[in-house]
Amino acid sequence: MKQDPGSPATAPEPVDARLAARLAEPRTAHGWSLGELAERSGGSRSTLSRAERPETSPTASPLNRLCRVYGRTISQLLSEVEAEHAPLVRAAEQPVGEDRAAGFVRRSVSPPHAGLRGELVGGGLAAGTDLAYDGPPVPGPEQHIWVLEGALEVTARDVAHRLDAGNCRRLRVWGPTRFRCAGPADARYVLAVVRP
Repeated sequence: MKQDPGSPATAPEPVDARLAARLAEPRTAHGWSLGELAERSGGSRSTLSRAERPETSPTASPLNRLCRVYGRTISQLLSEVEAEHAPLVRAAEQPVGEDRAAGFVRRSVSPPHAGLRGELVGGGLAAGTDLAYDGPPVPGPEQHIWVLEGALEVTARDVAHRLDAGNCRRLRVWGPTRFRCAGPADARYVLAVVRP
């Protein structure tokens, strides 16, 4: 059915709107104009512009070219837009894991989601707890470790850093890490993780 020129434009489907936003994010993160992205991808500036607004739903060929430029697969991109993340995560909905034997409590304050790059974790270590990790699930994520109470020793690249209450350690993680609470008090901290 032809739309009356005087009537308001039809709103895009929610999935198309999320896909458009997801397509625009990496371009703006790289600081590229639409023209620069068109040169890198071999697509047309007008097609890219319509896809980001969203005036059209891009076909597989332009999507594949964009994914190649951004270093991801089409299935990864589509999985990021299939389900919208919950904008509010209530305290009662935040998953809590506890390993009493190890003296470790972990609260997923802002759980990971395919459409988001960051997550927020609340951690608690009992005095004497020493946790070692072989490495991150993906290479090179950012970690921001903010100690709320007590003291924490964080080791990365064989260098240990003591963090007292209020201190924040920022790093990119490429290999093994270690979190240790020497005591005498327990430690509470916030860990922000941002995927590359």
